[in-house]
Amino acid sequence: MPEETDNHIGARVREVRKRRGMSQRDLADTAGLSLSLIRKLEQGDKQGVRLETAHMLARALDVPTTRLVSGESPAWSPPLLHDTWRGVVHALEAPPAQLSEEPTESGVSGALAGGRSLFAAEQYADLGRMLPALIRDVHALNDGTSARRLHYQVLSLCVSFLGQVRQYAAAADAAQRAVEAATDELDGGAAVVAQCQQMLRGGRLADVAELASRWADDVEPRISRATPEQLTVWGGLQLRVGAAAVRDNRPGEAADAIRLAQIAAVRLGRERLGGPDHLRHFGPVTVTHQRAEHAAIQRRPEHVLRLHDAVRVWRPARGGGKSGRFRHLLDVADAHLRMHDDAECMHILYRIHDDAPQWLVAQRYAQDILERVLVQRRTLTPEMRDLADAVGVPL
Repeated sequence: MPEETDNHIGARVREVRKRRGMSQRDLADTAGLSLSLIRKLEQGDKQGVRLETAHMLARALDVPTTRLVSGESPAWSPPLLHDTWRGVVHALEAPPAQLSEEPTESGVSGALAGGRSLFAAEQYADLGRMLPALIRDVHALNDGTSARRLHYQVLSLCVSFLGQVRQYAAAADAAQRAVEAATDELDGGAAVVAQCQQMLRGGRLADVAELASRWADDVEPRISRATPEQLTVWGGLQLRVGAAAVRDNRPGEAADAIRLAQIAAVRLGRERLGGPDHLRHFGPVTVTHQRAEHAAIQRRPEHVLRLHDAVRVWRPARGGGKSGRFRHLLDVADAHLRMHDDAECMHILYRIHDDAPQWLVAQRYAQDILERVLVQRRTLTPEMRDLADAVGVPL
């Protein structure tokens, strides 16, 4: 979870540290960070502190992470061109255009299927070029239930695309538009799950906790009679509640949310991938991945590896659940590194790069892990250099 915080965290860390009667060295030792980093942080010399680091400081100081951070995080720029996503943002913000030829629902539906295929194949540059026209076409459709449904599905694809290229604020805005375009409560809830994910990546922990909790209360089903759709959406919302809580150093609330999600997953009985909007990925494996993420955030690498063993043989269906599996594998790579097994850590990073190179290059988490490996190495293999070049780690 290598998201970044604002640049004023140092003053808040110093204030809380002094109230706790801790020296800078005490804080460094308790948090598992270097004394040099603490000093630079409090002096204002350290810019763009990661949410991961803020969480470690919050645990050491026994305060919520949100006590130390505020505002939106400055975005790390992955090695992607601006024109990959900028036209999509402009199209979303533009008013409906007058087109010389009216689009048809069948034409929009076919283009949407093509866009989903591009996303599944990690063809993000091609998808970024085709999405503006798809957005304009769906805006121009005559109003009606089926047109609204297509509008919702196009917006859902935009959420996935913008999140992948790390435009989190734009992705959250597209998700809010999807909520407004939803034709029923479950569609709205699925869009909120996606919206919370983008807000979470931007460090908006309190906003995620409030929004996901409110929607989870609204859509909560009677478990014994719940449909798979209800279980999927409600369970996904509980996972977002837990994700915000664990990052905010509220482990009890995080554990409660994971327990409720586990109840929904057990009742569902299988992994459910995609859904009508390709936002609804939920089931026992997804919950296990989230439990491993909680363990990674809490610096429990042994627990991460035990949970990985429970789902090691699972492979998602083609085009479904791939991002979740790769995010989990980054947690596993991090756990191996913390257990001083950098060879297995690198093996996992190589596997991810072989399977999903375009996905990997947009992951700050991968860059963070690889940097920690390389700093321990006196010499680098050609494979290490190639991977460093791919994910943007300077050598």
